[in-house]
Amino acid sequence: MSNRMGIAFIGTGFVADYYMTTLANHPQLRLAGVWDVDPARLQQFCDYWKVRAYASQAEMLADEAVGIVVNLTPPESHHAINRAALSAGKHVYCEKPLAMTVEEARELVVLATGRGLILAGAPANALSDACGHCADILDSGIIGTPRLAYAEMEDGLVFRDKWQQWRSRSGAKWPAVHEFEIGCTLEHAGYATSWLVSLFGPVSNVAAFSALTFPDKGPGTESLSLGPDFSVGCLTFRSGLVARLTSGLAAPRDRSLTIVGDKGTIVVRDLWDNRSPIHVELAGSRRPLLHRLIDRVEWQFQRKFPFRLTAGKPVAYPQAAQKNVLPAYPSQIDFVRGIAAQADAIKAGTRPFFSGETALHLTDIVLALNAGKRDHTPAEL
Repeated sequence: MSNRMGIAFIGTGFVADYYMTTLANHPQLRLAGVWDVDPARLQQFCDYWKVRAYASQAEMLADEAVGIVVNLTPPESHHAINRAALSAGKHVYCEKPLAMTVEEARELVVLATGRGLILAGAPANALSDACGHCADILDSGIIGTPRLAYAEMEDGLVFRDKWQQWRSRSGAKWPAVHEFEIGCTLEHAGYATSWLVSLFGPVSNVAAFSALTFPDKGPGTESLSLGPDFSVGCLTFRSGLVARLTSGLAAPRDRSLTIVGDKGTIVVRDLWDNRSPIHVELAGSRRPLLHRLIDRVEWQFQRKFPFRLTAGKPVAYPQAAQKNVLPAYPSQIDFVRGIAAQADAIKAGTRPFFSGETALHLTDIVLALNAGKRDHTPAEL
């Protein structure tokens, strides 16, 4: 009998190809099969990846070879599918968020706990090499006590791009209309909040604002009820750090994280890059030569150049990169790493970090940001 953990995907849309691309990085997992409510899409996905299609959701949940159900469906169906899988005795890994309300997410956590199951949530980018590297730099004390963080989740003017033509590897259309309806915050804020909570612990207060600033998203969206395409939130952490998190679909693409401490600053260039360059600038230190030359030329010509250099000097990773398969830019994330961490924890009898109460806490934060709640206390860890 195989020692590999059996998993099954429910939902074979655009994001499912990211999971299939990175599944090869984790030989301890075995994909038993997939299912989707759309028969044509299911067939297209299975033909491309040469995987088994279940005849129904019930058949998938009844398969004893499946230990973890991976929920890759749209957010509105997360609660019902997660509940069905947990009720069937399956561990669950769910794309963000766990549910569309805090109450439903809490119900799932209680159900999983009562049945001795692990309910874990995406995204997995906070398990990246970059996040671990950043944590080690913070632990070294080189920038002193971290006081302030700026997280950016700006995706650029995607609705002015040729999104109607975008396809995944197996041919799925990018679900643009649905993303415009659900809003930028539910789609993107989790990538930053997972990093922040991983590095700095739980959040004690959320003060947020969200808005729909571009109601015209192009052909096919005229009659839709669109979600926020801009949100900004100030997060107060129990550890004392304060962070500002901005999500949007209009400002120039920026997925950076800046952490300011007593003695210096850390800049992570791209939270979607598994091994993003990370720079450190110490307070009072001599800036790199290129930075000083550009400053001098700008002063000489009295003009700001149309580009920005990352502050500080890059900090080399302690080990060479493993030969992992990652999706192409911009989503250079090991999407399956979270499932692998969950499977390893299940076999060891432990609990992965991004599960249970932590997943609920992150879901609560993102829902508060999306709703623009001005003074919100998230579910406690």
